[in-house]
Amino acid sequence: MQGYNLVAVFSKDCTKMLMCKRLKDPYKGLINMVGGKIEENEDHETAAYRELFEETGITREQIRLTHLMDFTYHLDNCYVEVYVGRLNCEVTVKGDENTLFWSGFDHDFFDMKEYAGEGNIGHIMEHIRLFKEQLL
Repeated sequence: MQGYNLVAVFSKDCTKMLMCKRLKDPYKGLINMVGGKIEENEDHETAAYRELFEETGITREQIRLTHLMDFTYHLDNCYVEVYVGRLNCEVTVKGDENTLFWSGFDHDFFDMKEYAGEGNIGHIMEHIRLFKEQLL
């Protein structure tokens, strides 16, 4: 079963969240969190930090990630691990895989015409809201 990760990155002051507009399928043109593929025999937390760095330039020293939840898709033979973190300093993000931008929280993250993941972004955001004190 192929593994992927998704990383919810919050600014140091927790007023915005890093998002990306996907430039390729799946979900081309939709907004998502950053993340990617877990390599074979790779430690999953290490994979989350590696993908975060590859897609944004954010280093392990600039953020502490917490494993929030997993989604398993048996028919697609894959799973997604969701991590959450708050930056401990100001950073300039950079990446060419997808268009990166900082988003506020006044959006309908369940809107499947705007956001990737069949409503999962909304579900993730609700769990982050529920456990904000512990996560951020």
